[in-house]
Amino acid sequence: MVSPGPYRGRLGRHALLTDPGREMRPRAAARGRGSGTLPVEGAATGQEATMRLGVRVLRGPDWRLSVEKVRIAEQLGYEMVVAVDPGIVPWLTILATHTERILLGSSIVNVYPRSPALLAQDFAALDEISGGRAVLGIGVSSPQLNEQYHGVRFERPLRRLREYVEIVNLLFSGRELVYDGEIFRMDDRFRLTRYASPPRDHIPIWIGAVSPPSIRQTGEVADGIIPVHWPREHFGTLRAELEEGAGVAGRAGFPFTIAPQTHVYVLDGRRDEELWWEARRPIWQYINRMGPFYWPMLARLGFEAEVEASRAAWARRDRDGSLAAISERMVRSIQVIGPIESVREQLRERARLGADLQLLYTPEIGEADYDDPAAIGRRLESYLG
Repeated sequence: MVSPGPYRGRLGRHALLTDPGREMRPRAAARGRGSGTLPVEGAATGQEATMRLGVRVLRGPDWRLSVEKVRIAEQLGYEMVVAVDPGIVPWLTILATHTERILLGSSIVNVYPRSPALLAQDFAALDEISGGRAVLGIGVSSPQLNEQYHGVRFERPLRRLREYVEIVNLLFSGRELVYDGEIFRMDDRFRLTRYASPPRDHIPIWIGAVSPPSIRQTGEVADGIIPVHWPREHFGTLRAELEEGAGVAGRAGFPFTIAPQTHVYVLDGRRDEELWWEARRPIWQYINRMGPFYWPMLARLGFEAEVEASRAAWARRDRDGSLAAISERMVRSIQVIGPIESVREQLRERARLGADLQLLYTPEIGEADYDDPAAIGRRLESYLG
């Protein structure tokens, strides 16, 4: 085990018990789960809501330091850790062996380079090792990455996602793999239990969906959604589109998890202007460098002028102008930014508006505090108040 190091925060103060796996059906008794929650008043109803937090932690050049960060987050009561490609499954497996309660998710696994059965095998093994703590987050990435890096043609992404979910669900249920889809056809009656012994007959599947058809399909087949750069004012829109799909599939009232990935920038008067520009950069990247998905989403959700101006400037290779086109209004809608008291309130507001589980970015390579798990722990604790 990796030592949790010299962190001296108020560990466990916020570790109130909830049931984050309410939609999961255990095949056998799994270990108990703790989750960090804070009560907040629901904006629309006045009823008590819950602010639930997770973290996004990369493996990094020294995975041992990253393990420390995750263990500190678990001690603070953060509910989930998510990882990204490359090497999602090995990294989550390491974390499974160094933690006890925190949920372990992919955010996201690109389905194109992997078969549905391979995903099911890997996450069944992870679920077994972790005692039923795995969450499978999937998506389709981009045409450029799939075709120019993986050498796989980017075809029929929506249909592919649907068939992956159906096949993974079929395999986890313990039934024989007999499937007649439009992309995949299997009839040799393999069973997942030949290769792994997962403790549950269902693993939660969350999808990184952005377009209305993809969101509605997510509502038809999946357990949750991982929105990226989704404006906080439109969490209600997102839930309505999920519920529309659920109604089509006869799943009305299904308890979806909306788990947005969230950047947090704390302003303290020392480098505030620099942080405002840093807050623009992830949005700029997704508008201009991430294929034909995110900029239409942001234009549809109220930022058409910013999107058009940023893309026009970038077409001229005017990077500064392209960044400047992203307004303060847009940054405040998508990111969490301000003094620490404001940051806490913004996180609570996002929970009131419909963010069920907010997945907070931790500093990445080259950013302040990246190599200091204790500093990361103090930062994560400060968000809780």
